[in-house]
Amino acid sequence: MKQHSGFDNILLIATLMLVGIGIVMVYSASAIIAEDRFNSEYFFLKRQALFAFISIVIMFIVTRIDHQFYKKIAYIILATSIISLILVLIPGIGLKIGGATRWFRIATISIQPSEFAKLGLIIYLAYSLSKKGKNIKTFSVGVLPHLIITGIILLLIMRQPDMGTALCLGAIMFTMLFASGVRLSHLSLILISASPVIYFLIINKAYRLERWMAFLNPWKYPADSGFQLIQSLYAFGSGGIFGRGLGDGKQKLFYLPEPHTDFIFSVIGEELGLIGVLFIISIFSIFIYRGIMIAIRSSDLFSVYLALGITSLIGLQAITHLGVTMGLLPTKGITLPYVSYGGSSLLTNMIGLGILLNISSQVKKR
Repeated sequence: MKQHSGFDNILLIATLMLVGIGIVMVYSASAIIAEDRFNSEYFFLKRQALFAFISIVIMFIVTRIDHQFYKKIAYIILATSIISLILVLIPGIGLKIGGATRWFRIATISIQPSEFAKLGLIIYLAYSLSKKGKNIKTFSVGVLPHLIITGIILLLIMRQPDMGTALCLGAIMFTMLFASGVRLSHLSLILISASPVIYFLIINKAYRLERWMAFLNPWKYPADSGFQLIQSLYAFGSGGIFGRGLGDGKQKLFYLPEPHTDFIFSVIGEELGLIGVLFIISIFSIFIYRGIMIAIRSSDLFSVYLALGITSLIGLQAITHLGVTMGLLPTKGITLPYVSYGGSSLLTNMIGLGILLNISSQVKKR
């Protein structure tokens, strides 16, 4: 039988540390921009603090909900996710910013349905995979249904367009299929089939191809496609071991685009130096390790896959953000979980944490 052993306090403390660091760094990275755009240097700080408060309250509520309950509403959550992704693409309903239609606007709050769709897909995959049993080895049962559902969600997200989120969700699906015991030949087929599609999507859009070329040699395009990466590298380089000091960064002064969201790790590198960078990486490493251990210790497949999916979501986003800001991956608009500015992302990730903590409270003691 399951023994309620209490929440994983290490996981909880590590995440709350990230949220706290995020509030401080969002203010440091956005104060000048907020003063310029909204005549208040505290604009993003106040909103992020409010997002954090609401998200933490909801997270603690979620910890009290037995995660097995999500089995019963897995298809409802999935359907709601898909419908919201369809609605946001309808002119007059979705909000278009910078050429992308990814948000609903309610009063002064923007909601990004693709963030909640991540969790919806993970819950569906965990439930569906846990039911397959030995049929997981059969392509038509163990793989095809999950490819179709994930493909629909990815197609809708690509229509926004948001290739970074789509690739992240594809990687999560692949990870969960691998963990469930899908044949390696089937996984190889997925990779082989996906490669030309990804290649086509890159070369079919000029800005994606430019980002890829800038990733290979940013110094060749210093004034356009390579500008973001070059400024990010300047930030890390000038930070040194101990950093310039909190609030004393220079690249956030209208040099580094979106310093409070897509490039917040660059600001951390410049202001807190190598010490700050290693500290953030260490906390995310703890999160990933504790999440994997929760999955390993779970006594039923649904709990295993759900814990693994949520851990993969946070881990892959963090690794992608770190890779992009340090020039190890092509530039993508991926935020740093729990740290970057953004209400929808923070709320989704905190709900995921709440589910992980609930699973951790019900693992078998060994």
